[in-house]
Amino acid sequence: MLWYGGVVAKRMQYDPIKRFFGDTVRRMPLLRVLFYRLLGVMFLREWHVKRELRRQLRNKNAPFDVYDAGSGFGQYTYYMAKRFPLARIYASDLKDEQIADCREFFRRAGLAQCSFGAEDLTQIAHESRFDFILSVDVMEHIPDDVGVFRNFFRALKAGGVLFVNTPSNLGGSDAHSEEDTGFIEEHARNGYGADEIRDKLTSVGFRVETVRYTYGPWGERYWRIALKYPMLLLNVSKAFLVLLPFYYLIAFPLALPMMVLDYRAENRQGTGLNVVARKP
Repeated sequence: MLWYGGVVAKRMQYDPIKRFFGDTVRRMPLLRVLFYRLLGVMFLREWHVKRELRRQLRNKNAPFDVYDAGSGFGQYTYYMAKRFPLARIYASDLKDEQIADCREFFRRAGLAQCSFGAEDLTQIAHESRFDFILSVDVMEHIPDDVGVFRNFFRALKAGGVLFVNTPSNLGGSDAHSEEDTGFIEEHARNGYGADEIRDKLTSVGFRVETVRYTYGPWGERYWRIALKYPMLLLNVSKAFLVLLPFYYLIAFPLALPMMVLDYRAENRQGTGLNVVARKP
């Protein structure tokens, strides 16, 4: 999901744009791989998430079990399957069509270590099954977040790790007060405070290891230039799609240094949070 930084944009929605691009690449494996790679270059969120995945998974020297909880397009499942061949990945999403789509693509791609299921995270009943759980841009959509954290805790093996990427309450969801609907209307909350998410995770038994802000001052500028303004145009009319390549010829060289600066920074504040918690 896209949710970072900027001026409030009433009644603007991201899900229709996401579905549009998803439908475009759905049944074309080569185009889908190129789409994954484009996401990996263009989206600062992916830079931060993939760095944490490397930190958490790079030293595994035996098969291990991963739960991609809210897998969406499947780009992180694909990344982990390619980067960490010892990973046995189970990916779930609430949407049946997303799961059917990913199941078929990964079958064609020959990634047999990946399996998929349609699940409601508030209802899952996995018991001590996974070594690592990934949750990217999911928790902001779920009213009963503590219940889901409790389910994640139960699903992990002892010593297992949960990694959550989510908006912060410092402008995440492109909302700056409780009254703002934000750029993403589908969210159940505008974002998390660092202490709030730490307390919620601790309350169900986790030991929180790190809470890092992403999308600091430079990341917010990148978001506006590279993502927010094009999305606003596409919400007005899909006809603007033909102009995007020309826009990015100018915008991306400006945005790329901002991405690098945010990626390298230890942000004291930001509109995103990366949280790592362990089951004792």
